[in-house]
Amino acid sequence: MSITVVVPTFNEGPNIAELVRRLEEALVGRGAEVLFVDDSRDDTPAEIERVAASSALPVRMIHRETPTGGLSGAVVEGLGSVTTEWAVVMDGDLQHPPELVPSLVATGEKLGAEVVVASRYLKGGDANGLDGRWRRLVSTASSLLARSMFPKRLRNVTDPMTGFFAVRPDALELDALRPRGFKILLEILTRNTVVVAEEPFVFGERFAGESKASFVNGLRYVEQLASLRFGRMSRFAIIGAFGAVANLAIMWVLVHPFQLGYVWAAVVAAAVTITTNFVLQERFVFRDLRNEGRSLWNRAAHSFAFNGAEAALRLPFLIWIVEATGAPAVLVQAVTLVVAFLLRFVFHSQVVYRPRRTTPVGPVPDLPAVVGRDTTA
Repeated sequence: MSITVVVPTFNEGPNIAELVRRLEEALVGRGAEVLFVDDSRDDTPAEIERVAASSALPVRMIHRETPTGGLSGAVVEGLGSVTTEWAVVMDGDLQHPPELVPSLVATGEKLGAEVVVASRYLKGGDANGLDGRWRRLVSTASSLLARSMFPKRLRNVTDPMTGFFAVRPDALELDALRPRGFKILLEILTRNTVVVAEEPFVFGERFAGESKASFVNGLRYVEQLASLRFGRMSRFAIIGAFGAVANLAIMWVLVHPFQLGYVWAAVVAAAVTITTNFVLQERFVFRDLRNEGRSLWNRAAHSFAFNGAEAALRLPFLIWIVEATGAPAVLVQAVTLVVAFLLRFVFHSQVVYRPRRTTPVGPVPDLPAVVGRDTTA
């Protein structure tokens, strides 16, 4: 067998038969099997066994009585039992199109990649299958934050949050993974040095059942990011904190001993700290990314332009809040600086110091660009 399709499931019984049927059509004659790693508490295991008995495609199941690590733990356990050259990880709700499975593997073969990511954010991809505008916004913001925290590891990845990807299991150090929550691809890419390619896909609508996404999963994602690496972001935060303290100190000195109006004091403080922060970021935060294509003056221009625009946008809010509430100007300034921190970090990581891609984007020539079918029940 050349491909094992690893499908982690949790109470997905109504989707099993349709998923296997479409995988049969997509993988006919290709020597493949389907491996369900099941954590269900309903009749899903019985449904998997029923479908397996009549399927032309080999189907097996690992049912975990005491599951650990959530969906990510299920994927890692599944990958540990794969004996084929390739494994394709996908969800069991048919939002990931089974028809794309052979194309992902073929892309990996032609490009010499070890991981092929099915991306919703490449040209030709689409994330509209996510339930509601809020979930799409959260997904996009989460991807940007991850790519900002790991700009070199994820330089070739536009969708580190996807659960749909092909991988060569023998290229991974599975023992190094610390699975938790939903986002196993991020764990794989940040704890392993692998060659990555991408291919666009359209994220479809759920075939049956309800989404398992929740606020708790979001908290686990934040925990995962922090545990993987907080290094670059923490250095950025330290410099930002230093700049914020300097900003407030300069503003206080200008407002009180020198009796300068608080608006002009805020402008001067912003100009001084923007310049100082850029110099410190060049030296201590993004030193390893300074040779990724932008010149020093280009980086400085982008950084100053963004920080200047951000400071200019904050200034009207500062005036409005101080005049409307009578709150101390320095206190209000402190609050606005905290709110702006993440925006500055993402912009600098993804624009000013963004690493260049080192692998081409799929689909590979001569391969069909497969997108998801309408999977509305």
